[in-house]
Amino acid sequence: MQRDMQGRVALVTGAAHGIGFGIASLLAARGAKVVISDVDLQAGESAAKHLEGRGDTAAFIAADVSIADQIQTLVEEVETRFAGIDILVNNAGIVSKGNIAEVGLEQWERLFAVDVTSVFLLTKAVLPHMAERQWGRIVNIASVAGQQGGGLLGNSCYAAAKGAVIAFSKGIAREVGPSNITCNSICPALTETGMTASLPMEQRDRILAAMPLGRAGRPEDIAEAVAFLASDAAAFITGVTLNVDGGFMRH
Repeated sequence: MQRDMQGRVALVTGAAHGIGFGIASLLAARGAKVVISDVDLQAGESAAKHLEGRGDTAAFIAADVSIADQIQTLVEEVETRFAGIDILVNNAGIVSKGNIAEVGLEQWERLFAVDVTSVFLLTKAVLPHMAERQWGRIVNIASVAGQQGGGLLGNSCYAAAKGAVIAFSKGIAREVGPSNITCNSICPALTETGMTASLPMEQRDRILAAMPLGRAGRPEDIAEAVAFLASDAAAFITGVTLNVDGGFMRH
């Protein structure tokens, strides 16, 4: 495997499991120094040790991205230990279920704190260093729900959160482009993770029937797209919303 990210430092949130771990694993395999962040201490430490065990450079730093102070501490610790952050992957997220009558304000605010406000705060925190180096890659994991208004695992509230991530990514791309920083979002559809394992078979079959490739995504499918957008090969790609969805959102 090519080591085209040698010397880069990547921070991946929500990376102890699933898509996040798949992203962290591939970036590390490509040569990046990867910081895994998650609220799950045991799984996060195990994930970092796994990558170190195969000869890659990895570290785990616990953080709850719904808490602003913890985000600031996380970024400061990464920059102290690794002299900066070149690649930020905002992957941490939670899902909201149920129709609007069943969703309370507390659930709405928690959803936006994790899925949207964390993206804003982390992006804001890493930009000064990226601008100083005149190089940076920000990749935000959104969802096809942010384009279709819900469905799959989430509801209209989840769709609103992921739609905000997509819009924010486009705006940041415009703002930071002059500093040679790119910002793109990726929209998975049904992907094989612990979060989707509990889907009723009937719902799963209905989703798969709408996907021309006829299978759910795998974490490595999302990871390959992230690795491309975070690489030098994607230097002229910014403000893009990339559907990695097996054709689910075909137009």
